[in-house]
Amino acid sequence: MSSILLTILSLSSIGIIAAIILFLFAQKFKVLENPIIFDVEDALPAANCGGCGYPGCKNFAEACVNSDTLDDLYCPVGGQETMDIVANLLGKEAKQTDPRVAVIRCSGSFENRPRTNYYDGASSCAVASALYVGDTDCPVGCLGMDDCVDVCEFEAIYMNRKTGLPVVIDENCTACGACVEACPRDIIELRKKNKNDRHIFVSCINTEKGGIAKKYCSVACIGCTKCFKVCEFEAITMGNNLAFIDSDMCTLCRRCVTECPTHAILEINFPPRKIKTDKENALMKRDE
Repeated sequence: MSSILLTILSLSSIGIIAAIILFLFAQKFKVLENPIIFDVEDALPAANCGGCGYPGCKNFAEACVNSDTLDDLYCPVGGQETMDIVANLLGKEAKQTDPRVAVIRCSGSFENRPRTNYYDGASSCAVASALYVGDTDCPVGCLGMDDCVDVCEFEAIYMNRKTGLPVVIDENCTACGACVEACPRDIIELRKKNKNDRHIFVSCINTEKGGIAKKYCSVACIGCTKCFKVCEFEAITMGNNLAFIDSDMCTLCRRCVTECPTHAILEINFPPRKIKTDKENALMKRDE
């Protein structure tokens, strides 16, 4: 009986001593957090989406507190209003940043991009992209397997089964960038969110020469430079047989849209264009 009691007392003593040692170590090496971090975290939307570039809102709050400036820090979910609150808490200035929204830079629907084979593997864009070119001849077009939809936490994107392409719901999109990261073809881009959610962009990323690109998809950009030549605001650049419209420089004049011979440039959420009469067209030609 005495040996059992001695064993219990010995183990209890060891446990108490270990607890004391751990407590002393914890007190010596504990890190005191700045309480303002919690105030900043409370001001954030608690989405923990990673759109700010940090793994969670707590990490972003720490970065805001410890940084000398907020110029390179931005919460896409909370937007400018949230950043202004954070700046006020920290006595710093928040850089004015235009809100962004995701756009799909591919118009290769079933109608525009003929299917040349059938994929019978895992329903994942990441897997399919690693295994083969896709079920069409276009090596860069949308694979249509929902990867972008699966990662969106805000129900801001869905697949249109009639076209085989994803659709972004602008009012739900927080520009967190999750869909951008998930797309193995890099066809999703975050662009400036203009008034009334209007966008003008080249819905193609194919850099093949014109004839080849057009064979892959009837609405592919063929690098003809017509849009580039009519843009008066230097918002369009050409590179690798592909046009690109800078959303920060674009004034939404829409001149490039009508110049594109393949309709690769999309105008989203604009009112219908006024159809000119023959007389008006004749006057325009005369003025030219």
